[in-house]
Amino acid sequence: MAETALMPGKNILIDLLPESVMMNGWEYRVRTDFRIYILFELLWQEEDIDSAEKIRKSLLLCYPEMPHDYRQAMEALLWFYKCGKSERKQDQEAAERHSPARIYSFEHDADYIYAAFLSQYGIDLQDMEYLHWWKFRAMFNSLSDQTEFVKIMGYRSIDISEDMSGSQKAFYRRMKRIHALPLPKGEEEMQDAIVEALMNGGDLTGILDKGGGTN
Repeated sequence: MAETALMPGKNILIDLLPESVMMNGWEYRVRTDFRIYILFELLWQEEDIDSAEKIRKSLLLCYPEMPHDYRQAMEALLWFYKCGKSERKQDQEAAERHSPARIYSFEHDADYIYAAFLSQYGIDLQDMEYLHWWKFRAMFNSLSDQTEFVKIMGYRSIDISEDMSGSQKAFYRRMKRIHALPLPKGEEEMQDAIVEALMNGGDLTGILDKGGGTN
């Protein structure tokens, strides 16, 4: 991936959160509200849309003005989506989670996520006119295990081991069935799909000519 599309990491405690990304030494504004990147994530989980169309829709969704270099634009967009975290940090966090399976869905867990923000932070996401994606992710990642949403993620990710009692195994199997997600792709798989689309994704020529920008 091209280094010119990337920006240095940001510290949410001391740095202003970005509202743009760098490409070829120029800044390009991106939309930053959390709803945009929830839609972005859901787009890449769609199985009936090909990679080229997903790239086109992603650029239209996230950039106020359609960029000319779609490859660098997508690389920069992926950096923004990951909240400026390095690949090493992402890999380390994925290893620490010990769960390659998908454990949440912005579509199917919407009620639980809404309730978790309301109960823990007193934030009614329906009433928020704007919330920067990086702020949303920081709070999302820090939701308490006392919330029903985090408990459900725990059910989905738990390994049922032989040292569990019979009643424990039955309970966790039941919870996994009740809260099973129909969508197969997790966040790591989504990011891999974007990288693969850029590196090996067939004929993407003319991708920016298939539709105008949106504001």
